[in-house]
Amino acid sequence: MRDSPSLTFSFSLLAFFLVIGCPLVASYDGPLYDYTAYTECKGQPERALYDGGILKDDEPVSVKGSFGGSTSIVFWPAFILHNLTQGTYYCFSSWVKIQGAESALIKASLKSQDVSYDCIGTVIAKHGCWSFLKGGFVVTSPSSFSILTLQNSDDKQIDIEITSASLQPFTEQQWRINQQHIINTQRKRAVTIHVSDEHGDKLQGAAINIEQVSKDFPFGSAIAKTILGNLPYQNWFAKRFNAAVFENELKWYATEPDQGQVNYTIADNMLEFIRANQIIARGHNIFWEDPKYTPQWVRDLTGSELQLAVNSRIQSLMNNYKEEFIHWDVSNEMLHFDFYEQRLGPNATLHFYEIARMSDPLATLFMNEFNVVETCSDVNSTVDTYISRMRELERGGVSMDGIGLEGHFTIPNPPLMRAILDKLATLGLPIWLTEVDISNTLGQESQAIYLEEVLREGFSHPSVNGIMLWTALHPNGCYQMCLTDNNFQNLPAGDTVDKLLKEWQTGEVQGQTDEHGSYSFYGFLGEYKVNVKYSNRGVNSTFSLCGGDETKHYNIQL
Repeated sequence: MRDSPSLTFSFSLLAFFLVIGCPLVASYDGPLYDYTAYTECKGQPERALYDGGILKDDEPVSVKGSFGGSTSIVFWPAFILHNLTQGTYYCFSSWVKIQGAESALIKASLKSQDVSYDCIGTVIAKHGCWSFLKGGFVVTSPSSFSILTLQNSDDKQIDIEITSASLQPFTEQQWRINQQHIINTQRKRAVTIHVSDEHGDKLQGAAINIEQVSKDFPFGSAIAKTILGNLPYQNWFAKRFNAAVFENELKWYATEPDQGQVNYTIADNMLEFIRANQIIARGHNIFWEDPKYTPQWVRDLTGSELQLAVNSRIQSLMNNYKEEFIHWDVSNEMLHFDFYEQRLGPNATLHFYEIARMSDPLATLFMNEFNVVETCSDVNSTVDTYISRMRELERGGVSMDGIGLEGHFTIPNPPLMRAILDKLATLGLPIWLTEVDISNTLGQESQAIYLEEVLREGFSHPSVNGIMLWTALHPNGCYQMCLTDNNFQNLPAGDTVDKLLKEWQTGEVQGQTDEHGSYSFYGFLGEYKVNVKYSNRGVNSTFSLCGGDETKHYNIQL
């Protein structure tokens, strides 16, 4: 796998903001975020990001720890940090090497006087080479004294060596400026429209009206069968979203609750709504590795009977919906559960992907998982664990197409989320946030605040190709977070979504051609219609704006 190159920023960032009139800054001389990440173990470590940041002249100290809950004493490398600032975003990275084991999960944590952060980054470190840990944290209260420690998460007594460590602070405004830079350069593009008459003479003063009619970036939500026959719900959804995923209606327990009684009627009807509104849809899911969500009759099968049932499930589902869904989550949450591999052997998942590929060659096959970007405390689904499992499948012959990150957050950690996305981006595959919501253990206002953090982080990361919310509406509410009440009046999270949808769309653009017969603007990627009037003449046209570094030129003749 390749390592991702750093997105090289320069002070042209300031020039770019000045050109487009970005309201955030009049000048910018702050740090520029470094997206560099590595997933290969290297013979020699790379240089520290940000030249070490505030750790530039610091050497790690050793702090005492316990091993495996016993009285044995070990020493972990650590940094003593002074005067961390509340509300500041801190990006941490380090190269790590171990002795005493072939590999081990190393976790970075932070403790201050008032608060502890259990995990701010992880890496599966190896013996004999250097592995890259990247993470971060946001300080929720000021701290005059903190300890950032790297320690072993496994019950292994090992020695940890670190080098090229870095800790780079960003103010909230600096973080937003760096986000906006990616939005302006990755999600938008410069356009110049040239207007001339039939002789090719340029027309100065032609009135131009431009309107974006669809967006290139897929942003959507889960829907349930509750949308069928519910015209207000359908209108509300279609007005906002260009992508959808069925919450439960394609899952095995929904389509074949009893053996041999396959029924796709509900899913078919939902797909009609999708087609009628020109919405794309993800296929979720073929198998769910959690036995709790596997039909009882399937749990009762063993051996060849189970294998036959599995083969029938894949072929029936994918033949019925061939080329209908852009993605398929093939074996859902395989890092946490392994129902099928326990019963059919270690190659069961490989078999699923092989048959899915043959059944629908054009669909993008995803590995969908939770607690990858939400936290690094879950040892089952750290970023390196995810990457390791994906590489294992690829070595077995699976052509893996997409990275699915569910995104069921409680309190998000934006620097950690971005760092994990950076490491996943080294795989060179499309990344989707597939089931985003905020825990209902928080109030609705807090849900809205944290949802905005997650959505901004996803939309502004150059390797994220789409975002799906997990907000299907039911009479008794939603899984964790609703956007509206049952009368389709926005809740706070819905207001956040509507605000961002408006912010991430080119509003109606009006202007006149200059002395060169041209008019220029920056627009979000997508489809546009344009109306041009000059004297008593007028013309309507359309154009597509896709990604690219160069200005896109369109010629219109009157």
